[in-house]
Amino acid sequence: MIAYVTVGARDMARAERFYSAFLLALGYRLERYHGDLSFIPPVPEGQTQVSPDFYVKKPFNGETPSAGNGGMVAFDVDTQKGVRDLHRAAVAAGGVDEGAPGFRASYGPHFYVGYLRDPDGNKIALFSDNPNEPSREG
Repeated sequence: MIAYVTVGARDMARAERFYSAFLLALGYRLERYHGDLSFIPPVPEGQTQVSPDFYVKKPFNGETPSAGNGGMVAFDVDTQKGVRDLHRAAVAAGGVDEGAPGFRASYGPHFYVGYLRDPDGNKIALFSDNPNEPSREG
């Protein structure tokens, strides 16, 4: 089980604006610790946490953060409308569109996804794979 995911950031205020634009809407709560950001996923009462925490930190070595080529963090969204709304909010909060929300031919018929880059270049996916929503096939 993955316990947490960390991405680096140069500007915490800018990173907070970007990640808060969609993570808070997904139920995450924000905690600040020593100048870093910790987004803690929702846990239904009486259940154990299964989703990893998401941390935004300045690199420990003091150097400039860099995004990994091929690395990406994906967040599950309940609906296709939610993907569109959160993608739009994240772009408005300083993100860069890396692929507009929609279906992709290389994934399942219900996999609806939008891609972003955060202000430091980390790739983020917001997706819904809800079988009760319209599919790529109509």
